[in-house]
Amino acid sequence: MDRFLSHVTMRLDAKGRVSVPASFRAALARDGYEGLYVHPSLDRPALDAGGNGLIREIETLLSRYDSFSEAWEVFSTALHGDSEQLKIDGEGRVQLSERLKERAFIRDETTFVGLGHKFQFWEPQRFAAHRAEATEKVRAYRRELGSRPPSGARDS
Repeated sequence: MDRFLSHVTMRLDAKGRVSVPASFRAALARDGYEGLYVHPSLDRPALDAGGNGLIREIETLLSRYDSFSEAWEVFSTALHGDSEQLKIDGEGRVQLSERLKERAFIRDETTFVGLGHKFQFWEPQRFAAHRAEATEKVRAYRRELGSRPPSGARDS
């Protein structure tokens, strides 16, 4: 499967490198991308990252606009012009630039969060708050749909 799933928190080493989880590296390898494409999230205090799947999603978004339009230019600036291509070293680590770390408030640790075709880097406490908020929103959406968990399932 070439999807990014789950979440894991990792420490940055003294040089600011962090090990990309093995399952995420395997998804990147199956995707055929050598390295990591990273840009600040458009609407979260996080970094979006991925390989060809993420790049395809960006190109699909941009294709909705005329390439001479203001909308195309601002999206392209945010998604191409504010991005970095990172190399994964032989030990599975990447070096986050100071600029990227500042944008996501990352210091000593980061949480990798799988989102299917991409993943995100989060500062761990910010991710915990975001995850709690997302869980509450999902429960509200489920109530709106009138869905019920299967009989015997616990609502956590």
